[in-house]
Amino acid sequence: MRTPHIPTHQPAQSDGHSTERVPPSRNPYDELASLADNPLDDFLTEDSASSSQDDDAEEPWAPPNHRRGSRRRNRATGLPTVVRVLAWALTLACLVTLADRWALLYAEHKASERLKDQLHLAAAPEVRIGGFPFLSQLAAQRLDSVRITVPGIPARRVTLTQVTATAHDIRIDGDGPTAVRGALVRRVHGRVLLSFADMNRELGASQVSFTAHGPGRVRAHGDLRVAGNDLRVRADVRIRREGARGIATSVDGMRLDIGDLATYRPGTGPAEGLHLTRASARRLTREAEKIRAFLAVPEIVRRLGVPDSAVRAALHDEDRLHQLTGAPRFLHDLTRMNLVDVAVAHPGLLKRLGLDLSLLTALTKLTRPQIADRFSFSFQLPKPPSGALRLQRVTVHKDGIHADVTGSGLLLGH
Repeated sequence: MRTPHIPTHQPAQSDGHSTERVPPSRNPYDELASLADNPLDDFLTEDSASSSQDDDAEEPWAPPNHRRGSRRRNRATGLPTVVRVLAWALTLACLVTLADRWALLYAEHKASERLKDQLHLAAAPEVRIGGFPFLSQLAAQRLDSVRITVPGIPARRVTLTQVTATAHDIRIDGDGPTAVRGALVRRVHGRVLLSFADMNRELGASQVSFTAHGPGRVRAHGDLRVAGNDLRVRADVRIRREGARGIATSVDGMRLDIGDLATYRPGTGPAEGLHLTRASARRLTREAEKIRAFLAVPEIVRRLGVPDSAVRAALHDEDRLHQLTGAPRFLHDLTRMNLVDVAVAHPGLLKRLGLDLSLLTALTKLTRPQIADRFSFSFQLPKPPSGALRLQRVTVHKDGIHADVTGSGLLLGH
């Protein structure tokens, strides 16, 4: 639909009837003004530009998104709730764990004190209760495992260096960690250690030391003072199990060395008594005067088994003497001969060998039990009031004597 034309200028009046329109005249000043810039345009443009730049710098324009704003508000309101729940859960778990550990430490301490009193120990044993959590085991009145380490248990002449035992399937009789009346141990296994260091201190008195000498055997060696003379002593100790709960020893191979001159073995057997060492016998055969003095004693000749004719020839002929005494058989028989009776009957002969008669007298009074008592020991595990406790296997290691222990049905604390 077209808009009707409304004339804005009045038609010029004329005298004639001409219908031709005359264009209006233009003002030259208006044309010049239209060519010039408006001074307000710069001011308005700067204000609008600066405001638009500030708006752009603050936040770029984007189309509205109502769903995005909704999700952001939901996250902001839900996140603190999750954090609070996690914080409370973590705090509660820490408190429960601390309470469980406190109850465990308290129970271990009370068990250690009770064992110390019952076993009459100088030091409290170390008790470690296994399994987690402890409070749930206590509520069920059953412990998975308990490890006990007891140091320094007196056992007659010696002290057991350490006894370690681990008990399994323990039934508790009590109402809580502070009111445990006793326990029933279904199974227990452990190990007993008797160290050589403790044996040296208690049996050797800093003069005799013990070392491993093969399976089930111990070598004892040290010094022994007899009649003012320091003799080197050596003995073999055999370890054996005695009964179900005991360990005992038997001492054999006892020997006292009188320097490199002679050895003394207490007893009456053929290998026992006073015997020259091989080095001493060899030196004796090389000294003609001393060996003639030996051959001049009929008892010595008889024990050596040398014919009288050979002895008489050797006593008068130097070559025959060297021929007789230089034979390997003569040297061997000389070291095997017991000189106790001969030396007592001929004290002058003993002096020729460099031996003191008082020393020999003291040695003869030193019996096997007296020497063996210095190295022998035994001990028994305590008999439990109920159940069974046994030693299974005894072995000798570098650090000492080890014995395995087993038990069952042990009732403690009642």
